[in-house]
This record gives sequence, C-alpha cells and structure tokens, in this order.
Amino acid sequence: MAYFDVASSAPLHPVARQALQASLDEGWADPARLYREGRRAVLLLDAAREAAAEAVGCRPDELVFTPSGTYAVHSGMSGALAGRRRIGRHAVVSAVEHSSVLHAAAAHEAATGGTVTEVPVDRLGAVSPDAYAEALREDTALACLQSANHEVGTEQPVAAVAEACRGRGVPLLVDAAQSLGWGPVEGAWSLLTGSAHKWGGPAGVGLLAVRKGVRFAPQGPADERESGRAPGFQNIPAIVAAVASLRAVRAEAADEAVRLRALVDRIRARVPELVPDVEVVGDPDRRLPHLVTFSCLYVDGEALLHELDRAGFSVSSGSSCTSSTLTPSHVLRAMGVLSEGNVRISLPLGTPETDVDGFLEVLPSVVSGVRERLGAPVSAAGSAGTGPSLVVDALGKRCPIPVIELAKVFGDVPVGGTVTVLSDDEAARLDIPAWCEMRGQEYVGEQPADHGVAYVVRRVS
Repeated sequence: MAYFDVASSAPLHPVARQALQASLDEGWADPARLYREGRRAVLLLDAAREAAAEAVGCRPDELVFTPSGTYAVHSGMSGALAGRRRIGRHAVVSAVEHSSVLHAAAAHEAATGGTVTEVPVDRLGAVSPDAYAEALREDTALACLQSANHEVGTEQPVAAVAEACRGRGVPLLVDAAQSLGWGPVEGAWSLLTGSAHKWGGPAGVGLLAVRKGVRFAPQGPADERESGRAPGFQNIPAIVAAVASLRAVRAEAADEAVRLRALVDRIRARVPELVPDVEVVGDPDRRLPHLVTFSCLYVDGEALLHELDRAGFSVSSGSSCTSSTLTPSHVLRAMGVLSEGNVRISLPLGTPETDVDGFLEVLPSVVSGVRERLGAPVSAAGSAGTGPSLVVDALGKRCPIPVIELAKVFGDVPVGGTVTVLSDDEAARLDIPAWCEMRGQEYVGEQPADHGVAYVVRRVS
C-alpha cells in the first residue's frame, strides 16, 4: 500500500514516537505545581515551547499550544477580532482558506454582526496582493491568508500581503498548517497557526503564535494556562512529540523538497499524457513540493478513489462526488476549475520512486474503467449533426453524469448550434464551464428553468 495523503494527516514520525514514549514518564504531572514532578513537567513544556518558537520564528512567550489546529484558528481569529473591536468588525479572508478559517469568519458574522470580505483567486489558486490590499478598509480588524493551499498546493504571496496589512495597521493571521513542516513563513505576519498531525506529530496538538503588540482578547472559557488562549490541562507528552517531529522534518526538508518536487513534476507531466481529458490544477511553480491535484472528466470521484484504494493507493479528493453534501470543493469552485473526478496526491517524506511509477502505471486503466461503467464517451467531440440546438435533461443526476450527457450529444449539433443542459446538481455550475474551457467551446451561461438551472453551451469547433 502507498499512502499519498499527508496533506490530510501524516504518519507519526519515528522521532515523534520516541519522544512521546520517553516523555510519558516525565510529563504527566501538573506543570503549574512546585513539587518535583511538576518541575519536571514544566521543564519539558518550556523546552518544547522554545523549540517550537524557534521553528516558527517568534518569541517563546508569543506561542501557545492548543488542542488542535482548528482550535488555534478559532482562538486566534476570535481573540484578534475581539481585541480590535473598537477599530471595527470587518474581516478579510481569501476565497480558498481552510474551512476552519471560513467557519470562524461565519461565526464572527453571526455572533457579532461583523462583515467579511472574501478576496478572489486566479485560476492557479493565488490571490493578488493588490486585490487583497484593496479589500482592506478603515474598519478592518483582521486579515487572514493561508501560507499554502491544502487542496492544490499553491503558495500565497504572504510577505506582500503582510506588508500591505502592516501599512494599514491590520494584523494578518496566517494558517501555516500545510507549510510549517517545510520551513518558517516569511513576512511580517501578526498571528500564525499550525497543526502537528500535518507534519508527523500526534493528532490533538496545535499551535498559535500571537506577536507582541497585537491587541488580543481571549474568548471562551477562562483559564490561566497557555496565557488564557487554550484552557485545559496541557498534553505535555503529545506536545513534546509534536515539536520533536517538527524539528526532525525540518532537518530533512531541504533534501526531501528537491526529491519530492521531482516526483511531483513527473506526475504533473505524465498524467495528462497517460489519461485523456485531464486538468492538472494549481500553480506549477509556486507550490508545495509534495502536492499535486488533477481532475478527470467523466469520472465519479468517489468511485475513482475506491478503485485506487483497491489498487493500493490512498489518495484524497476535493470532488463533490466524495462529499456528503454533494457540493463542489470551495477551493476548486473559487479557482473556476474542473471539480469532477478530482484526485489530490500529497507524498510523505521518503516516498520511493517506485510508488509513483506504480501509481502512474495503474491510473489509466482505473480511470478508463470508471468511465466505461458510467457510459462516458470515448471522445467528447463527435461528428457534426444537423440540429441547431439540443436539450439534455439531467435533472436528478449527480456529478459527473450531467457533463457526460453533454459530451455524448455535443457532436450532434453543428458549429454554431447549442446544447442546453438542465441540471439541479450544484457541481454542474462549475463543471460545465470547466468542460467548455478544456474543450475550447463557448459557455453561453445560465438561464432560468422550471426546475434546476439551464446551462447553455455553444459549439464553436
């Protein structure tokens, strides 16, 4: 089996396992107590905090440990927004932030009557620093920007955005969960969050750094531990293991980044050659070294992941076909790229070339098998027909069936003719325009319909 999903959670690093076992005997006592066992525990905690702060690039007294990365995001955002309430209640986020950031922003709107501006991204998944700067207002209390995207790997221009925020006196919170294992975040950020299980530490440990000078009012249950920003008894053995793994992966990062980037480059180049009708998404250059995402036309994402699992490869997906809500990934939707048949590969440290070669070997047959079961066309372009327009009723059918039905009949209209697809699947709003761009056809737009939405496509070649 080959595990290709460290962007979700990395296997426990051997150094983390050793540190966890070693600290179980010393880190169980209350670090707030003055007796011998408490002193031992606080020594472990202080040493871990100093090492984590060095890795992050902040002072030890600016960093606290939290029960998770999600908790760090919510605590960081709510505390910064509350601390700057007199400035205003406006927040700025990018459209591709992790769901924890978007949920915290929605909670801010619901609980305080605040407002949130989402900055759009380009087709590669990156924000424009100028567009981000334009979203800042006089009443902006907080800005948020991830260091690198969790679904497509695109790195964000954090340093440029941080400089724009500093010029306006707005603190910038950076979600560094995906990038922290590869190195510190550059730029004048004000708050930063991370999650240990992303870099090979144990689950249940996050970190929150708040630089001195940032107005911060901790929200939630009151507690004297962790500066009041993460109430509850610290899990010292897990914290020690988390920091040990962070230091270990950092020591390997430079060499592994070069090696894994070469493997990812091979995947990016070979997948479109081996599998027809594939779109590789994300920035090809400014990206995390270990992550690549692509989408396959006419493929059920859930079926594709199951078949790859049977073939021995554990991968992830942002496809709506694998979601219980059947709504497209907000990241892929914001980028305007294909969402159906989406595959995200994130390689762990030490991934051998043979695993990547094995994946590339089985992928074409897996994709063609799923397409065959769904009745997808062998070629999306058929012979020119005689009808000026056609209507495809795909109501009640889910991704990727509406696009498959479109492709089946598209060759039956002449150049200049149209196909109207009736669909009530939310994913069609993204996938049909993406299909048009991939095929060089004109997406006319949406029209009202008695049921669902009518998506109109014109044949131009």
